Amino acid sequence: MTSQQEMSLVRAAPPVNVDQIFPEVDMSTPTDSSSLFVRATVVQASTVFYDTPATLEKAERLLAEAADNGSQLVVFPEAFIGGYPRGSSFELAIGARTAKGRDDFRKYHASAIDVPGPEVERLGGMANKYKVFLVMGVIEREGYTLYCTVLFFDSQGEFLGKHRKLMPTALERCIWGFGDGSTIPVFDTPIGKIGAAICWENRMPSLRTAMYAKGIEIYCAPTADARDTWQASMTHIALEGGCFVLSANQFCRRNDYPPPPDYLFSGSEDSLTPDSVVCAGGSSIISPLGIVLAGPNYEGEALITADLDLGDIARAKFDFDVVGHYSRPEVFSLNIREHPRKAVSFLTTKNVTKD
Repeated sequence: MTSQQEMSLVRAAPPVNVDQIFPEVDMSTPTDSSSLFVRATVVQASTVFYDTPATLEKAERLLAEAADNGSQLVVFPEAFIGGYPRGSSFELAIGARTAKGRDDFRKYHASAIDVPGPEVERLGGMANKYKVFLVMGVIEREGYTLYCTVLFFDSQGEFLGKHRKLMPTALERCIWGFGDGSTIPVFDTPIGKIGAAICWENRMPSLRTAMYAKGIEIYCAPTADARDTWQASMTHIALEGGCFVLSANQFCRRNDYPPPPDYLFSGSEDSLTPDSVVCAGGSSIISPLGIVLAGPNYEGEALITADLDLGDIARAKFDFDVVGHYSRPEVFSLNIREHPRKAVSFLTTKNVTKD
């Protein structure tokens, strides 16, 4: 799908709880008028690789369409701004690098954004223009180190903060730096407590537990994993945390990346055609009761939307609150170091204690 084509809108069907252990009993209780509903959208679309201005334009078109559908929260995939370098090896080998690999990194570094910076201001302007809470996956540039990062904006366009991926996976560790405990936020907003974990760091039990302890209610999971097994992880997190899980992935074909020889899919380039799907998406929205509200979608670029009944959080935690009544603090404990970890600290005479 080209960026000019209209995005496919996927609406949630009424959920059916096929996993109910006990039959539902109608207690004839009036509907709780205070129960809050939030319309949320996960974006499944491809970056315009190596072209950050064009990607920002595409992001605004998608955001406008989601807002027109009444969405209050819009979540974009991992590395949407800056790009996920799928298939690229940067010509790395143990003990060896190449001139082309170094230049590939130069181009990738140039596509990243500074936080704060003009692109962050523009994203905030989009959130304000369309009056939506925005969760955006970016490649953040700090000097010459890159981070896989999620940015958070409120519906007035205020930049709330960021989460840096704690543990890049496999070859990602050669191109991205590591986040630390200072960027594991959960933001208390009028539509719920929102946070994010990126791709395979969602498999880290300690990270998930930290977010549960901060009271996360809408758990955003931007990812690059399109395999069927990813859905099992997302459902488990929803059930474990008693939270909504919003997983956003890109849908990409080979022609969404630069053509060879500028960009090569290591080990598979010869078998690919321009229309070959290189990332099939699988974006989804799951309730705290483990019910799939929307998705997974493997068909193409799409806006995947569901209405979140925040009352489901209490319903889910009635019998399982992982950091509350179902915890055992006298047996297990977890300590989180939330201060920034800097390679170099400069001590001035004002903060040096004399012997």
